[in-house]
Amino acid sequence: MVQNVKNDQLKRNVSGFNAYTMVVGTIIGTGIFFKPQAIFSATGTASLGLISWVIGCFLGLCGGLIVAEIGAMIPETGGLMTYIEKIYSKSLGFMVGWAQMVVFYPIRKSASAVVFGIQATALFALDEKYAIPIAVGLTVYLFVVNLLGNKVCDYSINIATFLKFVPIILIIVFGLFLNTNPVEIKLFPVTVNTHPFFQGLSISVIATLYATDGWINITNIGGEIVEPQKNIPKALIGGLLTVSGVYLLINIAYLRVMTPSEMAASATVASDAAGRLFGNIGQKTVAVGILISIMGSHTGFTRAAWRIPYALGVRDWLPFSGWFSKVSEKTQMPVNSGIFVTVLTILSTILLPNFNVLTDIGSYVIWFFYTLTFIGLFILRKKWADVERFYKVPLYPVIPIIGVMGGIFVVISTTIYQPKIALLSVLLVVIGLPIYYFKTKEHNDLADDIRRI
Repeated sequence: MVQNVKNDQLKRNVSGFNAYTMVVGTIIGTGIFFKPQAIFSATGTASLGLISWVIGCFLGLCGGLIVAEIGAMIPETGGLMTYIEKIYSKSLGFMVGWAQMVVFYPIRKSASAVVFGIQATALFALDEKYAIPIAVGLTVYLFVVNLLGNKVCDYSINIATFLKFVPIILIIVFGLFLNTNPVEIKLFPVTVNTHPFFQGLSISVIATLYATDGWINITNIGGEIVEPQKNIPKALIGGLLTVSGVYLLINIAYLRVMTPSEMAASATVASDAAGRLFGNIGQKTVAVGILISIMGSHTGFTRAAWRIPYALGVRDWLPFSGWFSKVSEKTQMPVNSGIFVTVLTILSTILLPNFNVLTDIGSYVIWFFYTLTFIGLFILRKKWADVERFYKVPLYPVIPIIGVMGGIFVVISTTIYQPKIALLSVLLVVIGLPIYYFKTKEHNDLADDIRRI
């Protein structure tokens, strides 16, 4: 029998279909439209850019396959934090939750909001100074949407997911099949002297991992999904396969409209490609679709983000835990946790209004803990050998090994080529340790955990 975390007050009312649309709708947001600039700036060639997309999509799929098995066994609110807690220790579980609460989710949501503001000012010919106020306004609006409960969130995500496919399908169909002036895609040379291979691959893969990230969000609401042993794996695998196919097709379509150097110089690749394909009216239509896409993705991230302070509060791991774990009687939503996340998101938006910096910090932090989770599958196969498994990772142990190697690559390469990003990420995470120490007074346990790491 499936049970929520002790004292978890959230109800199981999210269907399998809504879980699937949350995966797709959350992942497809800003990355598909805006990350091509960072990717082709780093690679300099069409082939290495496409290779980066393939690697990013494949690593995301491997991660989803691994987490699907763990999520089906531990279908509880908190997702990644809960898995790390049960596999390793409470202190490491706290570190994951802290990292998601103060770094990953606020920064990831800020990145989406910033791009939304930039795109909106461009669409309506507004002064760029309004981009940040618009971004803050979006964050406040989505706070209200989530405040109204899971049904409103589901409707918002489902509608946005449907509408966001309009510009995507238009660009793919016209870019690949109805393009009257196609650009030749040159697969050779794979790399050029001005863009070192390993550095370019490292930076571009980090960018693709941002674009393919978001699948973990469904596990944060694991305690609210109906029949989680069946629906969590289906949502993760089906959603990631859908997204991977769409990403690869649209990037080939981009390359049939713009050269790698043109994409590297464009902060709005999708809109610029649409302008060449459809003219000014088509460009504006696609721009509206992009805003809807960002809004849908931001809604899913907001929903997932609220569950982290709540889950930490339920465990009494935060100061004022009772405040964080409070749930609205009317909507069954962790409103106070939502207030906290919203405030941090707005501060991040104002203080760090650089899209690529925000996304790189988020990707570095989350992939460190993804790697621990992937390793954790091997531990669970031995530790919980007799537990019934409703889903198993295919090609075990190959897929988990690939996931672990991919995670190690992300962490090491970012540390080497983007040391400032790595240092800032580590500092933001480490400042949570004193809070855990003073809150739980488990100094010996914490010291043992650090030694084991």
